[in-house]
This record gives sequence, C-alpha cells and structure tokens, in this order.
Amino acid sequence: MSNERGLPRLTDLAKTIGFEVTEFTEGSCIVECTVREDHLNMGGVAHGGIHATLLDSAMGGTLVSTLAKEEWCATAQIDISYLNSVGVGTRLIASGEVARRGRNLAHLEGRLLTSEGTVVATAKGTWAIWDTRPSSQNRSEGTPGTD
Repeated sequence: MSNERGLPRLTDLAKTIGFEVTEFTEGSCIVECTVREDHLNMGGVAHGGIHATLLDSAMGGTLVSTLAKEEWCATAQIDISYLNSVGVGTRLIASGEVARRGRNLAHLEGRLLTSEGTVVATAKGTWAIWDTRPSSQNRSEGTPGTD
C-alpha cells in the first residue's frame, strides 16, 4: 500500500487521472488533481467519478496512515454528496479524517475543495480492516489488475 511509510504508491488509475499525494502523515492524506478536458462529463463539468476517486483515495490514504505495517484495509462503502460543479483548470484537493476506528471497521469523512476553498463534495465511508493482507490480495507483482 505504501512504500515503507513514505508517500503511498499511486495506482495506475490514479496516475492516469493525474492524482498527486501532497501530504501523507499520521492521520492525514491529501490527494490533489487539476481538472483536465478528459475529466469532463457530457455537461462540460468534471465527472463525478473524478470526485469519488479523489475522495476514496484521500480517505483510504488517511486510514492507511494510521495502520500498523502488517494491517490491510479496503473500502466497504462510500456515500458522496456532490455540492458544486467545477470545470477545466480547477485544482481539486481531497482530504480525509478518521471519525471512528474499531478493530475491523473504520468510519471516515472526507471533503473535496477547490484551491480557493469552495466545497465541491463531501463523503462518508466505511473501511474493512484486516490484521494481515487477505489471501485474495496476494497476487504477484506485475500481474494486470493488481495495482
């Protein structure tokens, strides 16, 4: 998930979309992206999938920043409220906060803002936590679909 507690490794999807992790400290992960033409929906504004993926990445990264090295997590549920649309050139900044963490579940909240501070979307989600990487996730490196 992360490279020895440095910045988390971005998935190929995140790299393709143009995500950047700009902060990764205990209890915090900030993921940013500048809206491009290829991010737009048919209405000419950023597609909600960009918002959802940014929030999922920031919220999941925030939880990862609190896990023991051997622990593993995955998104179980996420609910997003889309509040404002944005266009090309807008810098989006996603952040997450752990609302409550138990042994096997964590509840997180996220915010997606523009660089000017406008709230674009908010999210709440639940993450499953395992003591070790689940056997279903033990694929070899380089296998398509494992990043």
